[in-house]
Amino acid sequence: MSAIDTSHRRLYSALALIVTGLLGFALAKLTTRPASSVQEPAATENPDAAAKLDVDESHLAAVGIELETVSPGNLSAEIRAPGAVASAPDAQAVVTAHATGTIVSIEKRLGDSVRAGETLARVESREAAAIAAERDVAISKAALARSIEQREQGLFEQHVTPRQDLEAARAQRVAAESEERRARAAAANAHVAEDGRSIQTVSPLSGYITAMDTRLGSFVQADTELFRVADPSRIQIEASVPASDAIRVSTGDPAVVTTGSRNRIEAVVRSVTATINEQTHSATAILSLTGPLKTAFASNGLGGAANSPGSLPIPGEFVQVVITPRAEAPAGFVIPEEAVQRSEGRDVIFVRTRSGFAVRPVVVGARSGGRALISSGLKAGEQVATRNAFFLKAEMGKGVQEDEE
Repeated sequence: MSAIDTSHRRLYSALALIVTGLLGFALAKLTTRPASSVQEPAATENPDAAAKLDVDESHLAAVGIELETVSPGNLSAEIRAPGAVASAPDAQAVVTAHATGTIVSIEKRLGDSVRAGETLARVESREAAAIAAERDVAISKAALARSIEQREQGLFEQHVTPRQDLEAARAQRVAAESEERRARAAAANAHVAEDGRSIQTVSPLSGYITAMDTRLGSFVQADTELFRVADPSRIQIEASVPASDAIRVSTGDPAVVTTGSRNRIEAVVRSVTATINEQTHSATAILSLTGPLKTAFASNGLGGAANSPGSLPIPGEFVQVVITPRAEAPAGFVIPEEAVQRSEGRDVIFVRTRSGFAVRPVVVGARSGGRALISSGLKAGEQVATRNAFFLKAEMGKGVQEDEE
């Protein structure tokens, strides 16, 4: 019996050790599980924090961040062509002398800004004196005719004169007033000055004086060119499209114009010549500007600045044009290649938000000519950072380093 009891005690001791071990393991699992659950949110905070980038707008303006609105496109369908800036047909004018005479006053100089109807110079002329005299005579005759009609009206009402005299006076008044209107219009069209001796040379449009060929005291003939005025804000782009691509271009196709300073302007095809130039073997596409000039990040945070004479390309300047035919099916979103940055082994785009930028992973389908086709990761209408986007990448790197410290 004692041997059996000893055997039972050993068995119970082994069972007790096993139960104690199992309880200890279970207790260890219970104590370590909350610790792991505390660490998991910390591990997921960094990706969420890296997905957004808050940057002060003053810093963006200092480094020159540019934005571009995302729109569907097809990189393989884009047509690249050289172009030149030209003034619109109604944006330049030649100002000539309206009469033969001597220049007695010059009000504007080369490069000055002018308004439509503003006087540029005055020409003293016999024709001005004759036109002014005819106007004054016509005004006097009209006033006399009105006075005679009023007198005849009074005499007729008093039954002193017959109706025929009143009707004759009325006809003379109508003729005199008609002659007065003609004389006033002639004087206004000739821009006769108030002194009645000189004719004012005025600008037909607002803009800047681009050419000037006149001297004070010089004698000029009628129709002599004195000034040239142009409005630099009203321009068009003339692109030379290769003959093989000309048939793909149609009116209304969107385009992007890049100037020599790498500024970008949105445009649209207004017309395309129906024939091919025999020397250049290309057709001419006329583009009209439709969007603001995309310059350095503006202080309002919207990106881009409104077109102004100081920021627009100058007539005669050479540019590069990218036309996207609407007939081609879009394959994704085409943006400048410099907008795509490499971060942690993946391609990312900085998408504009209210407070800064969101770091968006994207899939680049193709790259060509400084442009990239984004096949996934963007939506139409979003604004992305293009030029100097690497500064945002640097800011993102600084934020990661600060978090690690």
